[in-house]
Amino acid sequence: MPKVVFQDLGFIDYKEAWDYQEKRFNEILDIKKNNRRENKQNPTLSYLLFCEHPHVYTLGKSGDENNLLVNENYLKSRGATFYKINRGGDITYHGPGQIVGYPILDLDNFFTDIHKYLRLLEEAVILTLAHYDIEGLRSNGETGVWLDVGTEKARKICALGVRSSRWVTMHGFALNVNTDLSYFDYIIPCGIKGKGVTSMENELGKTIPFNEVKENSIEIRERKASSAATIDGLNKRRLDLLERIENELNLKVVIAASGKFYYKDKFFFI
Repeated sequence: MPKVVFQDLGFIDYKEAWDYQEKRFNEILDIKKNNRRENKQNPTLSYLLFCEHPHVYTLGKSGDENNLLVNENYLKSRGATFYKINRGGDITYHGPGQIVGYPILDLDNFFTDIHKYLRLLEEAVILTLAHYDIEGLRSNGETGVWLDVGTEKARKICALGVRSSRWVTMHGFALNVNTDLSYFDYIIPCGIKGKGVTSMENELGKTIPFNEVKENSIEIRERKASSAATIDGLNKRRLDLLERIENELNLKVVIAASGKFYYKDKFFFI
């Protein structure tokens, strides 16, 4: 079973996390290119990154900028940023209370089928939601995980958008747990008109409590410095989701700790 390094990046600026993804993504690509060029079989290392972002909107390479309904100055007034990025899909929102997952996988070690990969990511989220008595579903022709598909109440709870090159993936999914859904009012989420968004908190009808933190700990540096700044229930949902990703993709996740990760019986420092 292929090994994948799991890292929880905590509360992290979007651009910082994107740069880190790109670094790992390009490292894998370089190994594969070198293997092909020199007829070698050096192993590639895959990653699964979990994190939480400050308020940010991202627009995929095939997206329509008109689906951002306000200007960037207004976004700044709401403490939000905006990036055009290199994943597929249209516009989405990331923010506090949302589990964002970035699998950086060499699919040559698993299976070379991007559609199967997307469906398995969806399935991992669907099974996680079922654990909390929320019925997540797929919507025909629309990626992500939805509730009440085929009705006027259809709404998305998890968005997906990936990039793939030489069967190496990056970007991933965003599951709304305690997300402030008002931030979706400023966009047409995923470019799909007439359908709403929701969160686990909204569906369960109760607020998932935060760990004890100081009220002024919302600054990025403070949030990054203390894992206690994450949502109490969010930590459990991370573990549930991690377990289901392992099962659905048939991989073995090795959890990184103290800035190092475990691979092939050796520790490597990041």
